[in-house]
Amino acid sequence: MTASSVEQLRKDGNELFKCGDYEGALTAYTQALGLGATPQDQAILHRNRAACHLKLEDYDKAETEASKAIEKDGGDVKALYRRSQALEKLGRLDQAVLDLQRCVSLEPKNRVFQEALRNIGGQIQEKALPSAQVPPLLPKREVTQRGKQPREAQEKLPSESLPARGSLVPAVRYMSSTDAKVEQMFQILLDPQEKGTEKKQKASQNLVVLAREDAGAEKIFRSNGVQLLQRLLDTGETDLMLAALRTLVGICSEHQSRTVATLSVLGTRRVVSILGVENQAVSLAACHLLQVMFDALKEGVKKGFRGKEGAIIVDPSRELKVLISNLLELLTEVGVSGQGRDNALTLLIKMVPRKSFKDPNNSLTLWVIDQGLKKILEVGGSVLEPPGELRVTANSRMSASILLSKLFDDLKCDAERENFHRLCENYIKSWFEDQGMAGKLRAIQTVSCLLQGPCDAGNRALELNGVMESVIALCASEREEEQLVAVEALIHAAGKAKRASFITANGVSLLKDLYKRSEKDSIRIRALVGLCKLGSAGGTDFSMKQFAEGSTLKLAKQCRKWLCNEQIDAGTRRWAVEGLAYLTFDADVKEEFVEDEAALKALFQLSRAEERSVLFAVASALVNCTNSYDYEEPDPKMVELAKYAKQHVPEQHPKDKQSFVRARVKKLLAAGVVSAMTCMVKTESPVLTNSCRELLSRVFLALVEEAEDRGTVVAQGGGKALLPLALEGTDVGQTKAAQALAKLTITSNPEMTFPGERIYEVVRPLVSLLHLNCSGLQNFEALMALTNLAGISERLRQKILKEKAVPMVEGYMFEEHEMIRRAATECMCNLAMSQEVQDLFEAEGNDRLKLLVLYSGEDDELLRRAAAGGLAMLTSMRPSLCSRIPQVTTHWLEILQALLLSPSQELQHRGAVVVLNMVEASREIASTLMESEMLEILSVLAKSKEGPVTTAAAACLGKAVEYGLIKPNQDGE
Repeated sequence: MTASSVEQLRKDGNELFKCGDYEGALTAYTQALGLGATPQDQAILHRNRAACHLKLEDYDKAETEASKAIEKDGGDVKALYRRSQALEKLGRLDQAVLDLQRCVSLEPKNRVFQEALRNIGGQIQEKALPSAQVPPLLPKREVTQRGKQPREAQEKLPSESLPARGSLVPAVRYMSSTDAKVEQMFQILLDPQEKGTEKKQKASQNLVVLAREDAGAEKIFRSNGVQLLQRLLDTGETDLMLAALRTLVGICSEHQSRTVATLSVLGTRRVVSILGVENQAVSLAACHLLQVMFDALKEGVKKGFRGKEGAIIVDPSRELKVLISNLLELLTEVGVSGQGRDNALTLLIKMVPRKSFKDPNNSLTLWVIDQGLKKILEVGGSVLEPPGELRVTANSRMSASILLSKLFDDLKCDAERENFHRLCENYIKSWFEDQGMAGKLRAIQTVSCLLQGPCDAGNRALELNGVMESVIALCASEREEEQLVAVEALIHAAGKAKRASFITANGVSLLKDLYKRSEKDSIRIRALVGLCKLGSAGGTDFSMKQFAEGSTLKLAKQCRKWLCNEQIDAGTRRWAVEGLAYLTFDADVKEEFVEDEAALKALFQLSRAEERSVLFAVASALVNCTNSYDYEEPDPKMVELAKYAKQHVPEQHPKDKQSFVRARVKKLLAAGVVSAMTCMVKTESPVLTNSCRELLSRVFLALVEEAEDRGTVVAQGGGKALLPLALEGTDVGQTKAAQALAKLTITSNPEMTFPGERIYEVVRPLVSLLHLNCSGLQNFEALMALTNLAGISERLRQKILKEKAVPMVEGYMFEEHEMIRRAATECMCNLAMSQEVQDLFEAEGNDRLKLLVLYSGEDDELLRRAAAGGLAMLTSMRPSLCSRIPQVTTHWLEILQALLLSPSQELQHRGAVVVLNMVEASREIASTLMESEMLEILSVLAKSKEGPVTTAAAACLGKAVEYGLIKPNQDGE
């Protein structure tokens, strides 16, 4: 019989089934199975037989046939559904639930499955607890008529359009006391009579704690928890909303399928809309939930529901785009709070750009640029005062700038960047042309936003016809809001030396005029910052100053005065910090600034305030004061050549010499700079960009340069703050922070500096300093720090091994620089306490043991001490290595004798331990040793002053006597 015969019999069976002849259909399907059907056809025939048995009410056979179909095809949703029907009729509701959950996961849009799931959930609920004691967990509007089975077609189950949000409800399984407790918590929380009571508060706390564990989160999820949490959100009460959002975080954390189901129940739009509420705590909690959901969808562990047919993993791409699309829509909604808009921008910054440029897929960035660039620019072009249509905060424009910068940086080719430029320019033109003065202000504000973010796009926008001219013209406007926008644009436009020169020629007089004549502090301070920026165009080059001698000091004095004036709002005082960030390129300004305790205190207080956009300016000022920017001493020969060729040669300010820098660092430490920086590192704001992190890392490295200052840094929390800086940020920033960690680990007790589990986080940054692209000093300090860590515990040694540090440490043992070679040998000596490293030395065909033996005979005493210590340890733990020492070099005996004859007690002790281990390991080796001058050396040492060397020497001779190699009186007994 052919495959066509199988197909024909199946079609005959289908026709008989439609006509109600279930036994005839069953016979046809059975005959088809006997004709050697393919596995796919067998699955179809078995599930059709299951349908026949369901109609004939033979539920045991229906369950058996459906199971056979599932064995052939684990994703056969019809077979799963039919088995659930059979199990329900057999009273095995808990098993039926599993199959229905699988069906819903495979086809979330199918209303038949959803209705069946709710129906069976109600049956389980009734069986578990009497209805008189427990209110129904499902809203009445969603309860279906029990016992009424959905109608199904034989070959195709209904698959309707996507149901309304909130229709997907997980089935409930009351099988333990925890389930009852979950239900009790919800009863208390939803009881209007319990409003504001301690009982309600405790119930909310318990629910959040339960959700933090995966098992507890699963209990809540399966107990209709998501739908009940939706009811808590709908109350509008702050405490209940916070409890619901925090519980949802536990449910969705690292769990894709629960996240997809939660979004289906609540609705993505509903969750995103919570961001826009006025209550800041609720908005932040919603922000955290959305971040967890995004991580679960994109990178989370794909746990899903695991039934006996395997895990269900839902494709997250659709939900991801829906989530991001709703966030983009929220940006331009009129009723959204400023804090909510900032949180939406923060989420987009974290979600959209690639984590690593090694990932070739930037399609999400391109999609966001096409769909939402104009919305982001609309936020960036909004004004804080007077309030516009969109409510924004002092941080909104900076957040928009950062998002634009990250999107631009994520583009891979010129065509993509050109599209970005075109969209930005078209948006600015649309406001600049034919929109009156309000349109021009928005256009200029948008240009300022771009200049703070993707400056290439901002510079191109400045070159649009009439933009720069309008900026200069509006600086002279009589209206404050117009002046504010124009002066800020002028400040941001003066970012590069070329443009600064243009503005110096065209705008300095205007800025001076504004500074002197304006009655508004908000205008004067911005004009002053513009002058500060132009005055610092020469950077640290003492010979290249834009203004006359003493002008920068006067500007800095005024900035400090405004900074200390607490009567001025934080947003305006921020500009004073911006001015100091530019002026502190001048060493005279640095010296006066660190002497002004009130100004430093005000600076640190402002960095802790809600005005987060000040962080970069604060970090820049600190980098300048500590001279932690990159600076290379010019080659004297090149300087002479440049002078001969009449070329400009940069000059260093006399007060930028190392002695002045060290004094400034001391004053900053005394003023509490470490505590302020620790608070800055902890901030969750997107304003803490990778560039800002790098600046903070540079300052930390400058603060720990002197060993005597490191205790102060550790005491004020510097060690804890350095860890996140070493693990996230620019490559330069991470390297600087890792080097600062190395310095702290070398000179202080690591267990005190990094208490608890934190000490294990230090290993990875330290190992990163061993890479060849790091400097010799960084390699050396990393080896020293790892040596300290390796000597603490086996767990730390295992962590170092896991980070694959051993091959790099071995490589540095061959380094030409004696200090690096010595540090690597010391590190290997401590690592040799681990069994894995001992195995490496014991393996055949390597020269590791030979290198230690040869280094034990080097002139460098510290290197000899490290190598001999390693030999002593290895020969103690692995006696088999003792017999290999004579094989690795013909000079082995001379080296050991030299160790025993050394004036250093430490070297003598190490040598004596190695010899003792070799004597105890083999009579043959002991014989060789006793036949040499070693016997005489040991005899002398055994008679010397009591100590570890004497003890070891006496033990060697005692073992030789035991072997019969020498007589007792030969050692003086």
